[in-house]
Amino acid sequence: MSREPKIERFNANVKSKYEVYNGIFMTLPFDGISNTGVLLPLFHSICKEGYKDNKNPTEIIEYFFERYMRDATEKEREDILFKFIQYIERQVVLFDAIEDASYRIVNNMDGRGTLRNIKEEAEATGKKEELISYLNRFTIRPVLTAHPTQFYPGVVLGIINDLSAAIRDNRLEDIKTLLAQLGKTPFFKKEKPTPYDEAVSLIWYLENVFYHSAGAIYDYLHRHLIQDESFSNTLVDLGFWPGGDRDGNPFVTTAITLKVARKLRSSVLRNYYREIKQLRRRITFRGTEAPLSELEDQVYTAIFSEDKPAISQASILKTLKDIRDIVRDKHQSLYLDKIDSLIHKVELFGLHFASLDIRQDSSIHKIVFEQIVENATINGSKIFPEGYLALSENEQIDFLNNVHGALDPESFEEEVVTKTLGSIYAMKTIQDENGERGSNRYIISNSQSALHVMQAFTFLRLCDWESPTADVAPLFETVPDLIAAPAVMEALYTNPTYSKHLKSRGMRQTIMLGFSDGTKDGGYLMANWSIFKAKEAMTAMSRKYGVTVIFFDGRGGPPARGGGKTHQFYASLGPNIEAQEIQITVQGQTISSNFGTVDSCQYNLEQLLSSGVNNEVFKGAHNDISPSDRKTLEALAQKSYEAYTAFKGHDKFLPYLERMSTLKYYAKTNIGSRPSKRSQKSTLDFGDLRAIPFVGSWSQLKQNVPGFYGVGTALASFEDAGKLEDVKQLYKNSSFFRTLLENSMMSLTKSFFGLTAYMQEDQEFGEFWKLLFEEYKRSKRLMLEVAGLTELMENEKAGKASIQERENIVLPLLTIQQYALRAIQEMQRSGEQTDKTKVYERMVTRSLFGNINASRNSA
Repeated sequence: MSREPKIERFNANVKSKYEVYNGIFMTLPFDGISNTGVLLPLFHSICKEGYKDNKNPTEIIEYFFERYMRDATEKEREDILFKFIQYIERQVVLFDAIEDASYRIVNNMDGRGTLRNIKEEAEATGKKEELISYLNRFTIRPVLTAHPTQFYPGVVLGIINDLSAAIRDNRLEDIKTLLAQLGKTPFFKKEKPTPYDEAVSLIWYLENVFYHSAGAIYDYLHRHLIQDESFSNTLVDLGFWPGGDRDGNPFVTTAITLKVARKLRSSVLRNYYREIKQLRRRITFRGTEAPLSELEDQVYTAIFSEDKPAISQASILKTLKDIRDIVRDKHQSLYLDKIDSLIHKVELFGLHFASLDIRQDSSIHKIVFEQIVENATINGSKIFPEGYLALSENEQIDFLNNVHGALDPESFEEEVVTKTLGSIYAMKTIQDENGERGSNRYIISNSQSALHVMQAFTFLRLCDWESPTADVAPLFETVPDLIAAPAVMEALYTNPTYSKHLKSRGMRQTIMLGFSDGTKDGGYLMANWSIFKAKEAMTAMSRKYGVTVIFFDGRGGPPARGGGKTHQFYASLGPNIEAQEIQITVQGQTISSNFGTVDSCQYNLEQLLSSGVNNEVFKGAHNDISPSDRKTLEALAQKSYEAYTAFKGHDKFLPYLERMSTLKYYAKTNIGSRPSKRSQKSTLDFGDLRAIPFVGSWSQLKQNVPGFYGVGTALASFEDAGKLEDVKQLYKNSSFFRTLLENSMMSLTKSFFGLTAYMQEDQEFGEFWKLLFEEYKRSKRLMLEVAGLTELMENEKAGKASIQERENIVLPLLTIQQYALRAIQEMQRSGEQTDKTKVYERMVTRSLFGNINASRNSA
């Protein structure tokens, strides 16, 4: 590993290579318009100079047309803008491929936060046994979700993969050919994907990346830290949502859930089959050939099984361990490491590959419950008494404690009932075919009460599952729900039926927390602080009743949705928050950027592992928040909440999003199967608005408001009171607060208000834009002062350089998008709705893709 600074490694291996390969790319005649590659650099230069001169996007593009396309027709001008969009999309892909190819060089794969570093630190501090003990009970679970922030089709993912390999090996001719292929390959889909399509896209990452990275981590631990064969804790336990996440997605059916589970099984078996074939080329010793050959045939047959396969995880492991014993005892342990490596993968992934979660919203459960109460009969008698729905919440729960039955989904006419009950029967089928880990968790979105949890638990029991081998996990999202969460959990822990269920599940309770909707509801600072306090309170409550609570964080990519530097965040939580597992959602470009290659995936999985270890094994006083610091943080969060709530209540808030941003165009991108709103009402309702298009729209505007709004006002209140020193002390003392501010500064770094500065002159929205800009300037100035920095991300030079390069690449794309939006707005004001409007709307929609992928964590 080179000792030169990370920024220098980035400049030499990413920035410089991009300049060279982009120069080659721009000369390739793949689009039929020979001068696109010549004109784009000129347009890019005009954009940069134009914003320096305070020109708006329309003036910039009109100046470009006047200077370089004076005699072109209107159609030719439109065509060149669409060609620019195509080129820039592919420039983003090229930059991605170069970063991926250079990942191991730029990032120290043995440095801080890696397994090797953990091992060496534990040995140096005499904590090796403590580390092994913790690893024996600690787990990380990245859960891949289908949220629509990634649009690359599978063929493009394959090109990126091949291009990265060619760049890594400096194969110039292959690079040129792949760039040409990239130029001719369509990027966007004419039709929305189905939930199954989304599952297949993400299974590509499981097969080609996670399988190898998680396996390598498990191999390393067994070879270099834990030589005890009895250690079998699956440190990396993958989760999966496509095909099981029904929240607001009417296209997820029971048939799709089962189809996805079977695809997961066949995919992992296909990987086992490949390894077994490779083993047979090496393990050619007496006594091993017959059982290995038989196992190969069994696995091959099971790949194509449409129902329960003839083999199981246990039978595969027994055969492999028997072969290992023969090789160890009779053949001098030759190639034993290869056998062990496959054993480790089978232990990690079983026949399920990743656990398929089922999720539905509590409001849907309410509707389903009402239908069941009204219609369900068994042997001619009602399950529920007359007037059940009129009972109080506690009375309903008391009745649910003793309800029994086996409902048939097909006996109901209402689709919402058959789908909800069908998903539970699907869980049982998946467990039978793929093992219990195949699907053993039911998540309730928008949980607000103990009744919401008991209703879902009752659904399980009424599906002929008296003692469910599945967990019920409430998802608390809004600030008020987070405050109420400890009382909700105590009501469940003290409920005799539910506590009996907990005992059968090893006294472990999963609780999901929604960073995305929490931020949308209460602002960045209050959401994170509320979740922190809720975790502390629920940890204390759970420990009181002997329950180990597992927190599952619903995070998006950017800081506005709980993303950013997640490993630093988890390392900072302190001893008052249970840390037996780290569970997070991973979605969209965050999958491809953080887990898209074997190197980046292994590095980021190790960082998550190390964050738990640092918090528990190498913990120090720096993770405790003192009473005085807690008081400061509480006051900051409250002030921030008040500012954000006032901002959200501004009469121009929703109209601005609806008319000045790309919000409504997210639904037209065909990058996700799920609707962009929870309801299909024609009017925009904040409560129905999903976090992804909400945060993504601010990102497209380069304003990133959800990642900082309210923080500047909160800091200014301390400055005005002469107490900013208290905040500086908090920043110095608390790694949790420090991580929050550093992530918020990342949001500021990705902001560029010069793009939309023209809005300050708008008669309707001018004052609202100024409100945003003032908060941006206030937040930037005071965060830098509190952190003692002179510029944003000063301590993360390589990360900042990557952001700046990406923002530079898409600057022309953003300009085109704003140009088209302004044209649409002008037509709307004048009442002119022509074919021109459709052209500009298509331009806006097409421009979304490159911006989304360049951000790598836009939503």
